[in-house]
Amino acid sequence: MLKSKSILLSVSVLLIASLACVLPATTSTPDPNVINTAIAQTLAVMVSKAAPSLAPIIMATDTPIFTFTPTLTPTETVTPSPVFTATPLVPQISVSVATNCRVGPGKAYDRVSALLVGEVAEVIGRDPTANYWLIRNPESGPEFCWLWGEFATLTGNFVNLPMFTPPPTPTPVPNFTASYGGKDTCVGWWVDIDLDNTGGVAFESVSLTLRDTVTNTVQSVYSNNFTDIDGCLDSETKENLSPGGTRTISSPAFAYDPAGHKLRATITLCSNNDNSGTCITQVITFTP
Repeated sequence: MLKSKSILLSVSVLLIASLACVLPATTSTPDPNVINTAIAQTLAVMVSKAAPSLAPIIMATDTPIFTFTPTLTPTETVTPSPVFTATPLVPQISVSVATNCRVGPGKAYDRVSALLVGEVAEVIGRDPTANYWLIRNPESGPEFCWLWGEFATLTGNFVNLPMFTPPPTPTPVPNFTASYGGKDTCVGWWVDIDLDNTGGVAFESVSLTLRDTVTNTVQSVYSNNFTDIDGCLDSETKENLSPGGTRTISSPAFAYDPAGHKLRATITLCSNNDNSGTCITQVITFTP
């Protein structure tokens, strides 16, 4: 801006000086319009010569000045959910040994069925001791029965099984079966009788009367023990016959061999010693 003013001032001085040399001396006042026009024309010529030649600047509007690389937001990795094996909702039971199923939780109750190895039954409840399980009866008979848990394996949701109060214990009923067990000899001949306690009462004493129906010979024995004589040297004695147990007792010896004779045996078992308490009698016939 200062440079332009200096140029203008220099031009004005030169123009005035030149006019002073060529114009005749006169007393008249110069026309200001003529002077201004001449100054303007001279100035325009000088500015056009002095101004540098500038190349036009072209801005590339379609080329970005800054390169912007977008930052990608990391995608969250989804961890697959673990696969769970569904546990059966209905509790079930199986056994490794065939097990009786009874009307109540204990041997004092009657047997109504059994759960065999390889079978599976639905579990309904349990007893307060958790030793027996109330199951759906796998056989015909009552809909439900009690299974001993000694050999049992449970599956399913059995933690919250209801607890059932067992039915009243039945009044024990004495019962047993007897059968011919063979003939033996040492000094004389005797027969063996096999006993099986099928009731709910333990027996403490026994009496046996054996009659040979051919010779009408009678042999009898009364004892607080159950003795099995095996030949001349061996014998085994037990004090009682518990429910579910078995014993073999030997009769008194005959002086002869009763082979081929029809024998009649009367056996009485009692719950107390000396043939007292609750007693029950069985009679069998056989031919050795």
